[in-house]
Amino acid sequence: MKLNLALAQINTVLGNVEKNLDKHLSYIEQARQGGADLVVFPELSLTGYVLQDLVPTVAHHAEDSDPIFHRLLEASQNIDLMVGFVEEDARNRFYIASAYLSAGKVLHVHRKVYLPTYGLFDEGRFFAWGDSVSAFDTRFGRVGMLICEDFWHASLPYLLWLDGADLFLFASSSPGRGLPPPSETGEPGRLDSARWVEEINRAYAGLFTSFVCHTNRVGFEDGLNFWGGASVYNPDGIAVVHGPQHEEALTFAELDLNQLHRTRARLPVLRDERTAMVARELNRILNKKENQ
Repeated sequence: MKLNLALAQINTVLGNVEKNLDKHLSYIEQARQGGADLVVFPELSLTGYVLQDLVPTVAHHAEDSDPIFHRLLEASQNIDLMVGFVEEDARNRFYIASAYLSAGKVLHVHRKVYLPTYGLFDEGRFFAWGDSVSAFDTRFGRVGMLICEDFWHASLPYLLWLDGADLFLFASSSPGRGLPPPSETGEPGRLDSARWVEEINRAYAGLFTSFVCHTNRVGFEDGLNFWGGASVYNPDGIAVVHGPQHEEALTFAELDLNQLHRTRARLPVLRDERTAMVARELNRILNKKENQ
C-alpha cells in the first residue's frame, strides 16, 4: 500500500485566521492536484505562533458548525488534512492543538501536552496543557500526532507506538537557533535546531520501526526565524525526503507502507517490547517518589 504525503511548510499571518485559511485551501488544492492523499500543516498553522493576548480572539472548535472548520471539512472530502489551531473548550480554556480531518469528519484532535516556558518560549502563560495522548485509525492505518515540544519527551512517541501508531505526524513552529559558521565550501552552515530535530526524528523512526513525518513552519514573527525543513523517515530510520529551509514549500513523499512489514520481520522490537514490565516499573518509581 502506498501513501502519497504532502508536507506544507507555510508562513502565517499572526492572528489573521481568515487569511491563513485561504492559504491552507490553496495548498490543499495544490496537494490534491499533485496526487497527495494527505497534507500536513505545521503547529498553529491557522493562527501564527507568538499570539500572547491574541489567543482568545483566534480560538476555534474542530466541528462543522465552526465557520473555519466548515470550509476545511469540505476540503477534506477529497484529501485528508492535519491542521494546527487554537482550540477553546467548553469551559473557555485554550489549547495548542492539531486536528486530523478526513471525508468531512474530524477523526482526532491532539492537544499539546508539553508547553515550553523557558528561554524564548512563553506558552505556559497563555495556554492550558493537554493531558492525554492516543493513536487513532485512518484509511492509511493507525496514526499518532504530536506538536513540537511533545516529541522532545520520549514518553509520548513511546505511548503512541504502544497504542498502535505506525505513522507519526509531527508538527512544529521551531525557530532557528545556533547557526554554525559557514562550511569550507562557503555554503551556509546548518542550524543547530534543524540538526536536533532531524536527529531525534530519525532516531524515533528507527527505534519504533515506524514512519516519522515532520512539518515545520517558515517565516519571521516577533524576531523569531522559523526554518522549515520538512522531513520524512522510514521504519529503517532512512530519510525519504527533505524539504528546503527558510522558504515556503509543498514537499511530496511517497510512503511504501509495506516497509513496516519488511522492517519488523527483520527487527522485531515491537514484538519483544515488555509493556507489562514497563508499567510495573513506572508504578514502582512513582510510588517511591510519593513515599520520599
